[in-house]
Amino acid sequence: MRNKLDLGYEYLGEQTVKNIALPIRVYKVLMEPGAAGKVIGEKKTKPSQWPRAAVGLVIVLVIIVAAVVLWKIYTPPASKPEMATKEKITTPQPEKPSAATPLSPEVAPKEKVTSPFPEKVKKPPPPKEEVASKEKMAFPLPDLPSIAVLPFVNMSEDPKQEFLSDGITEEIITALSKVRHLFVISRQSTFSYKGKPVKVKQVSEELGVRYVLEGSVQRSGDRIRINAQLIDALTGRHIWAERYNRDLTDLFAMQDEITMKILRAIQVKLTEGEAISGVEKYFRGKQGLDCYLKVVEAIKVLAVYNVDGTRAGRRIAEETLAMCPENPSVYLIMSWVNYLEYWFGLSKSPRESIEKGMELVQKALAIDDSSASAHARLSLFSTIKGEHERAITEGERAVALMPGGALVQTNYGMSLLYGGRPEEAIPVFQKAIRLNPFESSSFHNLGHAYRVTGRFEEAVSEYKKALQRAPDNFFAHLGLAATYSMMGREQEARAEAAEVLRISPKFSVDAYAKRLTFKDQSVTDKFSDALRKAGLK
Repeated sequence: MRNKLDLGYEYLGEQTVKNIALPIRVYKVLMEPGAAGKVIGEKKTKPSQWPRAAVGLVIVLVIIVAAVVLWKIYTPPASKPEMATKEKITTPQPEKPSAATPLSPEVAPKEKVTSPFPEKVKKPPPPKEEVASKEKMAFPLPDLPSIAVLPFVNMSEDPKQEFLSDGITEEIITALSKVRHLFVISRQSTFSYKGKPVKVKQVSEELGVRYVLEGSVQRSGDRIRINAQLIDALTGRHIWAERYNRDLTDLFAMQDEITMKILRAIQVKLTEGEAISGVEKYFRGKQGLDCYLKVVEAIKVLAVYNVDGTRAGRRIAEETLAMCPENPSVYLIMSWVNYLEYWFGLSKSPRESIEKGMELVQKALAIDDSSASAHARLSLFSTIKGEHERAITEGERAVALMPGGALVQTNYGMSLLYGGRPEEAIPVFQKAIRLNPFESSSFHNLGHAYRVTGRFEEAVSEYKKALQRAPDNFFAHLGLAATYSMMGREQEARAEAAEVLRISPKFSVDAYAKRLTFKDQSVTDKFSDALRKAGLK
């Protein structure tokens, strides 16, 4: 190899290998063009003092070992189980596709020719991860198989491809959340690890899950490579790993394939009528892919929940709607813009914002009635309009379509809270928190439910948890001001009222009360009176 291939080598020293008596000189192959012909780290050794016969014997042994290794590489696999082979041979062997798994594209000869990604030397199996402890978990493990999908790392040189890697992560989470017999952590919580060097053990213990999926995405022109691996945090073992190298137009098929491989690996079967895919039919071809990336960009911009993000989100959403007028996801993005404009007071008429948002959601449902997000959004708008029975019905429909969706659970809980059923809203908000433990909004919503039912101490506890995650959470400070006031803790109530005015200097009790559409008007009246008692006007 040294003189026949344009490669470089780095000497790693002599290594002891199982079943071979003498140490073996080990080299790392250097693929970079500038390293061709170089040998790094190799030191000249003194002439051997061994007798010639011993030297000859060593040469014969080396030739035999080389012949055995080559025979192992090029001989078809024997009938013995693969795991047994791995136990006997510690040096990494080339992967062999199983009969049950389709050949990945890079195995085919044409992929070796057309792939724009440089092929790297096959790495040995990943080391065993540190084992997570059930006793150290922040939450008890669910009865169902539980998983957290970490944000896929963008390996492309272009930072704009971050939208692509984030979108792939979110689509996999969404698909898994539709499976009834699976517990999936929400993207808001797993994305808190984005860009941070975290260990699987840490993720498992902080989120209370058994399985963790991690991966990377690399785009080159119209080709995409995705690496994914699934780890069982309780054993530290990698139970599934695969690399995909496909055309970019195959993106959604890859996402569905990864989702199904995960379900098989953790032995979760889809029940009759369950489906994990469906969105890809609205993003076909080059224009569909461009539309998809714009949708992901809009979601990321709107998720900051501020005035500037809302204005930027409207611009992106309008551009996307012009590109893909028949795509239900685009109408949902536009409806979200109207919802945020309503709360931030950015529209000329708040009432028109809600009416327009509701109209956009109904357009999305006219295209695809199986969208859990659309039914959840319709539930939310119905709650704001005071159409409580419709809100609850739509919330129930959304939960049935996506039982593992944290946002779906939150919207359903809001419909129950405002619809005069606050006691029923409490376990719904609790489930939303378990699915999304790092997001502050679920905690302040649970605080509202406790406050309305008169459980003030528990309400204070939940509001404080919300503020631990987001110190400027306006709704948590507002809820605390009212709750402390109702408890007769005047000094603490006024301190929270000051925080409300710090965040929103123009806050008005009367203006805010008009947006509260509780079925029971006395709930709004008690809340408003408590805020005034705390010093707000």
